[in-house]
Amino acid sequence: MESIIIGGGKIGYNLLKTLKERKYQVTLVERNRDTCAKIADELDADVICGDGTDLDVLNDAGINNAEVVAAVTGTDEENMVICQIAKLSFNVKKTIARVNNPKNIAMFKALGIDRIVCSTEVIADMIGYELDKDDYRIIQTLQRGQMVLVETTIDKKNPWYNCSIKDLNLPSECVIISVLHGEEIIYPRGDTQILENDKVLFITNHSALTALMNHLPSGGASHAAKKK
Repeated sequence: MESIIIGGGKIGYNLLKTLKERKYQVTLVERNRDTCAKIADELDADVICGDGTDLDVLNDAGINNAEVVAAVTGTDEENMVICQIAKLSFNVKKTIARVNNPKNIAMFKALGIDRIVCSTEVIADMIGYELDKDDYRIIQTLQRGQMVLVETTIDKKNPWYNCSIKDLNLPSECVIISVLHGEEIIYPRGDTQILENDKVLFITNHSALTALMNHLPSGGASHAAKKK
């Protein structure tokens, strides 16, 4: 699946560079022709010159195959419109918007934009997590993006399946805060058992989450549980 960045300013440029370095499939849309030529030359990237609110331009960028659209122009109103178009016209799974004026955050949330952030690194991580794993979903960023609230759904292949929390070998920066068992909210204790289809919510930082993503879904039970 692909991701699309709208806006080739400093944030869009650095975001594109970061995602290219991480080997993600990403296209950038920028309205300024000179900026497009410069970025395409420097980063050897897929860059489309055009208006990010234009449906034809978005189609050319491959929005029908995009899983994530990040609107990072310098104008809050344009970012809002782009995310609305991505959601309503193309059913894009995840929209991320840069917001310049904190007063607009409530409006962005009310319009259903999935993530509202300012930091390039946070946006890059969010796109990476969305494209890398279906096992995890970032619910919220905390402390200006330094911490994340994450939800993971447990299946029988997950090493946490059928384990007690006390037996999980978690990073010190990772704290499980609740387990959703059907309609029941469980405030976890050491002997709380994680069952199939449970949703586990935890708070962690980016480095710890990356470690969990790299090892949990594909690893064996030894990654998650202590040896007995």
